[in-house]
Amino acid sequence: MLRLYTHPACLLHDPGPGHAEQPARLRVVLQALDHDRHAALDRVEAPQVSREQLLRVHSAGHVDRILGCTVQADRQWLDADTAMSPGSVEAALRAAGAAVAAVDAVMAGTAKHAFCAVRPPGHHATRDQAMGFCLFNNIAVAAAHALDAHGLKRVAIADFDVHHGNGTQAIFEREPRVLFASSHQSPLYPGSGREDERGVGNIVNGTLSPGAGSHEFRELWDGVLLPRLQAFKPQLVLVSAGFDAHRNDPLADIRLGQEDYVWITERLAALAHTHAGGRLVSTLEGGYDLTALGTCASAHAGTLAD
Repeated sequence: MLRLYTHPACLLHDPGPGHAEQPARLRVVLQALDHDRHAALDRVEAPQVSREQLLRVHSAGHVDRILGCTVQADRQWLDADTAMSPGSVEAALRAAGAAVAAVDAVMAGTAKHAFCAVRPPGHHATRDQAMGFCLFNNIAVAAAHALDAHGLKRVAIADFDVHHGNGTQAIFEREPRVLFASSHQSPLYPGSGREDERGVGNIVNGTLSPGAGSHEFRELWDGVLLPRLQAFKPQLVLVSAGFDAHRNDPLADIRLGQEDYVWITERLAALAHTHAGGRLVSTLEGGYDLTALGTCASAHAGTLAD
């Protein structure tokens, strides 16, 4: 059974009219997960992350800036892309808290797989900076919790969002207990993720040229990223699940379809089964065509549940 973590507060983060990272993104995912196919989902309300859990990957200054942000008007801009509204603090706390609770659940054996249907997304947030629609780095908080609270020695993060997870890479590039493997379009925001960025041997970036499709994506994962993940023998698999490499997404130029997300989900679940006792936690990142996002997130969750 798949455990689903979400919270109504994640709908209250509102970057404003016309912004790509809108509340409707999560709404369409939750509507898709209400379909009869997902009737057996174990639905759990996401708790708030603790300050201590955030400080494992973020500086005190960054945590204080986000938690202390009092939005006087409709929103406050942190950079050209990233805004906070009155509901943003709780949304960010629930999004990161979902990832931590999901790690606890799979480590305790109360769930084998978990999907965190939350926002704001996280993988662009660095130790000191909110950016790229992201306030806290949810997947990094989860990985650090697995290391520190559960004593794991090998945690893998697989990121198939179309944008490079620069924040996740920066947080862990000197941490050999974490392997970060990412496929992403290049060139594209945020401009990082070159294949010669290797950290301490624990960073594996695979780039896709604009216009690449299913063949290039699968060849990259089968030929480069998955073999590195297999060799690492992770005790836990974490997934930054962005669905913005879909052919209809307005923010990128990769041409994947729903079947490609089923394929990569099957491969990552098999990796977790082989090395991690099945333990896999996925959290929502990007995806900005609402129809494609709902369909692909539903396929991802259904594949994990199966």
